[in-house]
Amino acid sequence: MKSTESGSDAQQAEDIYEKRLKDRLEKTHQDAFVAIEPLSGEHFLGATISEAMGAARQSHPDRFSHVLRVGHKAALHIGHTVQ
Repeated sequence: MKSTESGSDAQQAEDIYEKRLKDRLEKTHQDAFVAIEPLSGEHFLGATISEAMGAARQSHPDRFSHVLRVGHKAALHIGHTVQ
């Protein structure tokens, strides 16, 4: 398994999300986490990052998966919200 995420793997996973998954998942799984394994194109949903990554790792233990949050620009938002 790769120890660090390469930019091309992340970009490929994001392309898979945009082209194949976004429309469907944003209607049915808003706010869920999705781990995308870029070589196979398989995706794994979870209520948490750990759930999504765990499912991806179970299916592809030697491959890297990239996690996105359905309907968000980033998987995690750090900081506080100004109201």
